[in-house]
Amino acid sequence: MASSILINPATPLTRRRATLTPVMSLPTTTTTDPLTAAARFLWGRSLPPKPLISAVRSTWSATWHLMMRQLAPSSPSGSYSRPSGAFPSIDPDLISPTASLHLYVALPCPWAHRTLIVRALKSLDLVLPVSIAAPGADGTWEFPSSIHTGDLLLPGPDRANGRRTLRDVYAMRRGGYDGRSTVPMLWDTDKRDVVCNESYEIIKFLNSWQANNKLDLYPPEMEKEIDNWNQIIYPNVNNGVYRCGFAQSQEAYDNAVNALFETLDMLESHLETSRYLCGGVLTLADICLFTTLIRFDLVYYVLFKCTKRKLVEYPNLHAYTREIYQMPKVGETCNFEAIMDGYFKTLFPLNPGSIRPAIPFACKPEVLSMPHKRDSISSNGKGFVSKQKSSVT
Repeated sequence: MASSILINPATPLTRRRATLTPVMSLPTTTTTDPLTAAARFLWGRSLPPKPLISAVRSTWSATWHLMMRQLAPSSPSGSYSRPSGAFPSIDPDLISPTASLHLYVALPCPWAHRTLIVRALKSLDLVLPVSIAAPGADGTWEFPSSIHTGDLLLPGPDRANGRRTLRDVYAMRRGGYDGRSTVPMLWDTDKRDVVCNESYEIIKFLNSWQANNKLDLYPPEMEKEIDNWNQIIYPNVNNGVYRCGFAQSQEAYDNAVNALFETLDMLESHLETSRYLCGGVLTLADICLFTTLIRFDLVYYVLFKCTKRKLVEYPNLHAYTREIYQMPKVGETCNFEAIMDGYFKTLFPLNPGSIRPAIPFACKPEVLSMPHKRDSISSNGKGFVSKQKSSVT
């Protein structure tokens, strides 16, 4: 920073050396954007007048509610009501043993993530091809034109039908389709039709495939217990975080956040003596819970206002999440950059600036790869589901 010395000519020569005034060279602002210039012209450097603030707040609130009703349908009380899938079930008898099936997914979506994990654990990579969509500017799922090589799961072209958007794929089915185009979606390339777009039914179906017979994530003798867990986890945790984030009234948010954390507290207690939800065996119930937990501190804590506690503050739940993350091929299905972009840069009503926060330290791969010590737990935990179900639903 430059400076110069000024000598006051009115000062006698003998005293001039004592009169020193530093002059600092300061940076100057050369340009101002039009909005800032207009605001300065109207109000100077003070806040806009109260009537304008009130008008903008009312307009923004009305616009926000309008957009939220399209993004997240709600009940009259403001509670989020998830729309049902148009293709909710699979009839195995209608699928030919030689059918050529294709899986459509998106990396940010926890429901689609379930199918990717089961596909990986069951070693179905070679028999069930997948196309990965990315969020478009208008909130729909699109297929980027870029082609990626290697084993990384990244968005790319539609490998089954060559379409530009997932909506275009749905529209190809017999009889057409103009409803919500969601992931995951299982597609029959022979019949050119949608098989199913309900994640729980898809993962049960994939588990029944003959590949990797040693792993059964939905054994017949445990089906009831697994389904019971799902009836707790789905409304209170999987959908519970969305009920928090998409709530359109304070009452709706309070009810959702209380149910969410009551359930997380219960799960934390259960996992203290039970390695997995159904005892010592990994099941579909664990996969369904994991895809929400892995996104909790990453997205839901901030964006969906699930702020009572972070996942990392639950020792058992966090260790449980780390164990599943460290299972072969599971970590490869977790693209944290894509997950954060899919929420923070896409859900405009919740984050108008589209600014993505930094990845929390506890969500970094090196932390998730730390020892979990869950293999020391041997309790079967049986009987816990039926006892707890009534208290959390």
